[in-house]
Amino acid sequence: MRFMMLVKHTEKQVQGDKPVPPPQKLVDEITKLSEEAVKSGAMIANGGLAPTAVSSRIRLSGGKVTVTDGPFAEGKEIVGGFAILDYRSKEEAVEGARQFMELHRQYWPGWEGETEVRQIFGPEDFAPCK
Repeated sequence: MRFMMLVKHTEKQVQGDKPVPPPQKLVDEITKLSEEAVKSGAMIANGGLAPTAVSSRIRLSGGKVTVTDGPFAEGKEIVGGFAILDYRSKEEAVEGARQFMELHRQYWPGWEGETEVRQIFGPEDFAPCK
């Protein structure tokens, strides 16, 4: 089962158009966790996302497609990173996210955020319409 993990936090962790870098020890520990996931075959992709100040939104509304460049009106939280992993169960995915957040608790005091775990569905997961 594939899962997407969305790491959310406030944009206050951004200075100008650059994210505030996490502590090196946290980076090192996340690297270890990611390497273990790659070795086990669970990791499909992961990465951090650029701040909204250098991003764009493409919206369809009222039959029109519009493009808005950032920065956007401040939201309470943004998606700051993601991972796509292959796990045997939702429980295993949740445990992986819990371990990831535990690293933040240990190595980045004061950081606040959340990781949302969502199963990914592909065309094979939907029955054809008849």
